[in-house]
Amino acid sequence: MPASEYVRNLRDRVGQELIMFPTVSAIVLNDRGELLLHQRSDNAKWNLIAGLMDPGEQPADAVVREVQEETAVQIKIERLAGVVSHPVTYLNGDRCQMVNTFFRCRAVGGEARVNDSESLAVSWFPLDGLPELDEFTRRMLAVALDDDAPPYFAPPGEGGF
Repeated sequence: MPASEYVRNLRDRVGQELIMFPTVSAIVLNDRGELLLHQRSDNAKWNLIAGLMDPGEQPADAVVREVQEETAVQIKIERLAGVVSHPVTYLNGDRCQMVNTFFRCRAVGGEARVNDSESLAVSWFPLDGLPELDEFTRRMLAVALDDDAPPYFAPPGEGGF
């Protein structure tokens, strides 16, 4: 999906300089215990369903919206898994610092499919058969899938994942 008008307006003003954005990610499981992932259209890598929050939007609303927009799957949030900050530099050179709220979710409806231009593919994967994922994503998964783990945050003075 192309950048929102909000992001385009910011980029018009600051170019590729660093911008901080609130984002959300969804760790979505189905009744078979499989994980929903999408293959991103910008870099062809498999990843969690994620996206920028819109101005005025709550994180829970944003994660439900992002999963629906990108995969046509409806979800129920089971729990807050954590909040973590991480840098991102896009292929075009735009620099961002994402403050990501990530949730463990359960699929409750819809059929997983490519539903917008952000994905090349959408699929369910068994947890013991995941495609290659970056270390940041693997850390979020470990936290979200641990039923006994409290929501993650980087303790003061620590850099996080």
